Amino acid sequence: MERKIEKEVLVDAPVNEVWQMWTTEAGVKTFFAPKANIDLMIGGRYEILFDLDAPPGSQGGEGLKVLEYTPERMLTVEWNAPPHLPNVRQERTRLIVEFSSQPEHKTRVRITHDGWGEGGEWDQAFNYFMRAWEVVLGRLKHRFSVGPIDWADPYAPATESNPIGQE
Repeated sequence: MERKIEKEVLVDAPVNEVWQMWTTEAGVKTFFAPKANIDLMIGGRYEILFDLDAPPGSQGGEGLKVLEYTPERMLTVEWNAPPHLPNVRQERTRLIVEFSSQPEHKTRVRITHDGWGEGGEWDQAFNYFMRAWEVVLGRLKHRFSVGPIDWADPYAPATESNPIGQE
């Protein structure tokens, strides 16, 4: 059985707005990371940059591409491991983000992250993303309930690994 990470969140916004957060540079900057390079087309860039002070190649999800998308329903992109895991960083996993409209102008966002290897750095990367996707989805929810993330003092949502979070 293939190992995968599955997480979801219910966001207080209509699907078209949530879709824009994941598929535009301006949207990504409000919840995911301080910088992005996105060309929404098959084979287009989907780079999410977290550490702008790091040297090129170590800033985050660099060199990643859009694999598939259906507007306002699904986005599939390549993903890589963080720079502190250099061996698996050279490999690619797959991130699927699904959007479903819910009653009262809400949207369910479900992520599935698959394509994992086994052992060593693969296990470290898997555990890293088990926590990281909780933070990303928590920030997405926060973005619509409170406002955009202030990257000088980013909001830290409560997660299974950090049940206190930040108010």
